Amino acid sequence: MTVDPLSEIVTLLQPSAGLSKQVEYTGSWRIRRDPESKPVYFAVLEGGCRVVGPGRSPILLRAGDFVLSPSANEQTIESIDAPPEGAYVLPVEIGEGRFRVGPPTEPVNLRMQYGLCRFASPDAALLVSLLPSLVVARGEPRLEQLLQLVSDETRQFRPGRDLVLERLLEVLMIEALRCGTEMASVPSLARGLSDVRLAPALRAVHARPDSDWTVTKLAIEAGMSRSAFFARFGRIVGLAPMEYVLAWRMALAKRLLRAHDLATERIATQVGYSSASTFTTAFTRHVGMTPLRYARSTDIP
Repeated sequence: MTVDPLSEIVTLLQPSAGLSKQVEYTGSWRIRRDPESKPVYFAVLEGGCRVVGPGRSPILLRAGDFVLSPSANEQTIESIDAPPEGAYVLPVEIGEGRFRVGPPTEPVNLRMQYGLCRFASPDAALLVSLLPSLVVARGEPRLEQLLQLVSDETRQFRPGRDLVLERLLEVLMIEALRCGTEMASVPSLARGLSDVRLAPALRAVHARPDSDWTVTKLAIEAGMSRSAFFARFGRIVGLAPMEYVLAWRMALAKRLLRAHDLATERIATQVGYSSASTFTTAFTRHVGMTPLRYARSTDIP
């Protein structure tokens, strides 16, 4: 069975579009992103700027560059000539879907198409942790076109709008993740899937979550020794192998429980547990409630 783990995770996130706007920038400025803010994506249409984040060198962006930040992490976007400190400003609305940053008397030196999205999945934090915190793709016209489609659809209230936006965002995220160039040193699923040794093991977990996986069996899929595989997996993916297996099984179990059409015994078998009782114990420890309570909870979409 051919399985695409990246597509599975993006689909499970259930992305939906929030605010979409075009922003023009003038003069020297700096904007700090709230760590509690929503996932963000934007394309540089004209000019240039810098993205600054803790623990990494500033990233210079130019026209044609696209940025995706799935996680709500601390981040600052600033003009190339911004002073070492200060110059923090807020966008001002100047028209429908249009904002300005900086003094209105100075010429525009940067223009960006900018959007926010939400992840409806109750497992969003877990799933996002498997993706890079920041993705930069350069010179990919398809991403700019997709972003324009998202922007156009956001402003219209046509039949099927929510479903169209969800699918467009899924394609936008996958396209950015598979062509991003600034995430080589960040542990993530995307990096693991680009690793010739780890990719077969990751695809095997997603294709056969019901298998009796162990670190040794996964190492065999990767063609590596157990110790070398364990170290490589943690370094590149960011989780220990069996932590990843557990996380993926629980995400699948939650999806099956929300469907309300399978018995616990059947779900247990599908996600790799020999009995309903062992599955219930693992699920309760991981989620904080029993599978039955989870399925019945009115708070779960």
